Parts: sequence; C-alpha cells; structure tokens
Amino acid sequence: MSLFEKHKLLVDNAIRAIHDRGYYAAYAELPKAYPEDSLAKASGGYNNYLSNKFELPAQGAPLGWAGEEVSPYTQEPLDVRYPIYKTDDVIERAGTAFYSWRKTTPAERTGLLIESLDKIKEHFFEIALATQHTTGQSWIMSFQASGPHAADRALETIALGYYEQTRFPEKVLWEKPTGKFSVKLEKEFRPQPRGIGVVVGCSTFPVWNSLPGLFANLVSGNAAIVKPHPKSILPIAICVAAIQQTFMESGYDPCTVQLAADTTSHQNTKELVLHPDVKLIDYTGSTDFGNYIESLPGKISFTEKAGVNSVIIDSVANLDPVLQNLAFSVSLYSGQMCTAPQNFFIPDKVIEGDQTIAFDEVVGRMKDQLNLLVNNPKMGAGVLGAVQNEITLARIENAEALGGRLLLSSSAVRNEEFANSRTVSPVLMEAEASENHIFESELFGPIAIAIRTRDTDESIKLAKELASEHGAITCAAYTTDENMMRKISEEMNEVFTPVTFNLTGPIWVNQHAAFSDFHVTGGNSAGNASLTNPEFVIKRFVWVGNRRMI
Repeated sequence: MSLFEKHKLLVDNAIRAIHDRGYYAAYAELPKAYPEDSLAKASGGYNNYLSNKFELPAQGAPLGWAGEEVSPYTQEPLDVRYPIYKTDDVIERAGTAFYSWRKTTPAERTGLLIESLDKIKEHFFEIALATQHTTGQSWIMSFQASGPHAADRALETIALGYYEQTRFPEKVLWEKPTGKFSVKLEKEFRPQPRGIGVVVGCSTFPVWNSLPGLFANLVSGNAAIVKPHPKSILPIAICVAAIQQTFMESGYDPCTVQLAADTTSHQNTKELVLHPDVKLIDYTGSTDFGNYIESLPGKISFTEKAGVNSVIIDSVANLDPVLQNLAFSVSLYSGQMCTAPQNFFIPDKVIEGDQTIAFDEVVGRMKDQLNLLVNNPKMGAGVLGAVQNEITLARIENAEALGGRLLLSSSAVRNEEFANSRTVSPVLMEAEASENHIFESELFGPIAIAIRTRDTDESIKLAKELASEHGAITCAAYTTDENMMRKISEEMNEVFTPVTFNLTGPIWVNQHAAFSDFHVTGGNSAGNASLTNPEFVIKRFVWVGNRRMI
C-alpha cells in the first residue's frame, strides 16, 4: 500500500472540509487525548536538547554552531546550538533535492507529507515545551498552536495543493472535426513547481506561522528552506528533523527540507531571499521587512505583517460578558498575537439593553474586567503567558509616553511555577478620536486603547481608515441592530477586513480555525496572502500543456 493510499481517507475528508467550511479537526487539540505518559517522555526529550548540539546530519558538516534562545519564563539560556551553514551550500543541496522531488506526482508527495505530519505528531509535547520556552506562550497554547492547530493548517495546505494539482486531467484526447477528417491531438497537463522556497519564521509563532508555507511548497513539488527567527528556533527545528527523518525512511532526499539557522548578529535572511535560485518566499514579521520582501523582483511572496485591529462597540444586551470576552482577548498571550484587538472605538453613549451607558462607565467597567482577569490566581498568569522579548516589554513599560490618558498601567504578575517569568499585566489607555497619532500603528503587546467617538458612524469611519492605510487582520463588533451590523460588515469588508460580531463566552476574535476561517485576507497591508485560499498554493506551481499529433 502506498502512503497516499494509506492516508487517502484523511485527504478526502480534508478536501471535503475545505469546501464545506464547517468544523473539522484532524488532530486532537487537548493533551488528554494523547497517551498519559506523553508529557513525561517529552520532558526528558526536551531536556536532552538543552545545553547540546541540535544535529542535522543529512545537511552535512556545518561551518559552526550557534544559538541564543532564552526562556521568557526562567530568563535562562536554552543553550541549544544549531548548525550554521554557508548559504550557497544550503541552496546547492536544495537544488539537488528539487531536481528529484519535482519528478514525484502530487499523490506521491501528498502521502509522504501526511506521513511527515504523523511523525511531527509524535513530537507534539516536545514541540510544545520548546514553544513555551522560546515564545512565552502558556503551556496549553504552546501545545495547541504548535501542535494540532499547526498540523491542521499544514494538512489544509497539503489537501488543497493536491486538489488544485489534480483538478484537470493528466491526459486527454482532443479531436476537432474539420469536415472529411478530424484533427486529433493527445494533450497532457503537468503542474510544474517553481523551484526553491524560503520560509522566514517569526519569534512568537515559530511553528503555526511556518508550517503552512513549508507544506504548501512541498506539496507543489518545490524544495524548502526554513529560516527561523534566531530567538525561536527549537520548535520548528524539531519539525524539520521529523520531516527529514520521514523522507529518509521512505527513500527521498532529506534535503528537500532544510533548516538555515542564523544569529541576530550574523543574519542570513537577505542572502537567502536574494539568491537567484529562490523563487518563493513566505514571511511573517514586521511591516518594514515584509514590504522589502514584497518588493523583490522575480520572487513570489506570501506575507503576514503588522495590522491595527479594531473593536467597534455600538449596542449590547449585557455589557459585562462582552467586556469579559474582550479583556481575555487583550490578555491572551499578552497581546502578542497578530489577531489581538488594540483599538476600542466606543461612542459617548452605548446602548445596554434598554439603558444608555456613558463612555466613561464602559471604560471603567473594561478596566475592572482586566483587573479581575489578571488578579485571578487560577487564570491570570496562565492567560498572559510571558513577554517574548525585551523590546515588547519596554513598549509596555513606557506606554505613557505614547500620549493619551493612562487608565491602567502595567505591573509584574506572579507566576507560581516560574518565579522569574517575564509576565506583566495589560495597559489600558484612553484617547480622543482626533488623536490618531496614538493609535494608528500596531503597538505589539497587551496594550488596549479606548477611543472616544461621537457615534458609531465615526467609529466605523476611523476603523475603516486604519485598516485601509495600515492594514488589519481582525475586527470585532458589538451591535444588536441588524442594520448597523450590515453597515459595519459592508464598510470593513470594502477594505478587506473580516468582522466578527457579538462574541461572548469561550471563543475570541483572536482565534482562526483551520479548514473554515481564512487567516488574513491578503487584501490590505497586513499581508498579501491568506491561510488558506487556493492562491496560497496555485502560485507555487505552473500549468504546462504538451500536445502530440495522433
């Protein structure tokens, strides 16, 4: 039985889910769904990585070894050293692997790649610990985001890639009647991969943001090079090693996927993306460098950059559940998610049931909900996680310098498990609608700005302008008026921003579901690609038709 036959039912289910857009998950998201001793075994495996070399023998002898990861929870170096390679050598190995990988069929690639996901699944708990101690995500978020949720997104790209490459017949007999005789041509249609792809990772979601592009490249027949953020290498390095092992076990060139680690002082990103053999670039990170990536001639890029996400509050049935939900959204992983809300547009008067609530009361109750969450001994530290880097921490600590009125300053939050954890409470600021210099750019971290507007129409206008000029990945809105709901969605959709209405309870605007939600639309400056629409895979290969006279 081929690997494709082994996994065909999963492929069919995934393709069906992509078309239906309903709930579907191939990998269980709760740790208790896995063997009881998984965490204990993973802890031992994770500890073996620390103060050690991360060997990738398939990639040959490196120039040297380097690593600079520091746990946001312990403030201590992981001391994992990664192989550092010469860029030209990495490209050469990728080119050799590409020559053979491109000759495989979409079905062959699909089966092998799902087998690779099964191998990664065996390391979910190790990857979770590595994610926790490089990014600052909580344990459960690390497990879900870098494990089952990332695998689901990878499966989504694999299934979509297979579907798009097999939607046309491989061969067809074409016959054109011309009177007494007909012209007959045998035609074949081949999806041809573009070449080598580079996946540039980020520090906060090193696996979730990298696997979709990585597997989209591979299922399309391209070789792939993973360039992780130097502060968050270990989680994606474990994934790369698992893929390489799967390829070797099945008789394929393991250098079809390679890790190209670097350091902050000697970065290799530009060398990689500028190389003429690199045709595809996946990038997650800052807007400035993302714009640079998008500007490179002769390259096809898939970017996710910074955005300014808004919340529009118009009318609610009950304000407290709304503010509880929003307080959680701001606090979740200390606002270090590209989907986290930042700007809260609140009119002078908000309708709550049959009452009218003043702006000051809404903001005061929002402040109370933030404090309640942070001071909850069972939830506070776990929801906040830890701040990934010193730059984000400095932004939080110096929030008052941004302007506006500081309503809630940040302070250290005690984590019972990790005494040295870099965990802090959110900042809440107030600004007038005219003070757009305060809220017109992304303030990465747990910073919420309550912006006073005349009415909801002004709130919509400001949110729309920000999305148009600076990009947005999410927009949350609260209204009990169907006409207002329609207006908000129409206005925000015009600037390619999705809207989520009236969330309360245990589901938040931050969350995007594989097989259902499109993560980033690709239509505004927050990014030019979307996880996962057909364009995310079809731009990675080209249809070529051959004809033969019969």
